[in-house]
Amino acid sequence: MKIVLMVVALLFGGMACNKSKPALSKLPDNAVILAFGDSLTYGTGASAQHDYPSILTQLTGREVINEGVPGEISSAGRQRLPALLDEYRPDLLILIHGGNDILQQIAAEQTRDNLKAMIAEARQRNIPVVIFGVPAFGIVFLHSAKIYEELAASEGVPSDLDSLPKILANNELKSDTVHPNDRGYRLLAENVVALLQKHGAL
Repeated sequence: MKIVLMVVALLFGGMACNKSKPALSKLPDNAVILAFGDSLTYGTGASAQHDYPSILTQLTGREVINEGVPGEISSAGRQRLPALLDEYRPDLLILIHGGNDILQQIAAEQTRDNLKAMIAEARQRNIPVVIFGVPAFGIVFLHSAKIYEELAASEGVPSDLDSLPKILANNELKSDTVHPNDRGYRLLAENVVALLQKHGAL
């Protein structure tokens, strides 16, 4: 009986480990990646061609489409995304959104629901998603807002909850209080690569 229980425990432990590290299919060389979000995706604060999607194109050799709209809140992003998914038919969606909701003090539950709906739109089209957490802006950036951790867990999507808080806590990596500079965006792009490598996409 003890052996049976041990086998069951090992099986469930293995399943739990697999769930904590969702796997992505390897991106083909001609893959299209859709970078979707607000000013952090658009590249506010960066010089020309130093937004993170442009750098990601250089680092991966894949086409990365920048669909960042400065100032956009998540409800507007939720409305905008489906048409872009149908237009580009990307092999991967990188989602960095919700910062303006935080700045405008929109209810966290509403932001979470909008981001969850974006993930669902991609999944309905069999498009894998990775998500980056945005910090709750304040005196110090130490953690992503709680909703991103909740989404990563509930939706089982590969996530990076540390990169943006660390970048935006470092004055040498910022162009203003809430946006990276060229060095910050490069680090963000490098961390996107690391996340994709970790989960098998690169």
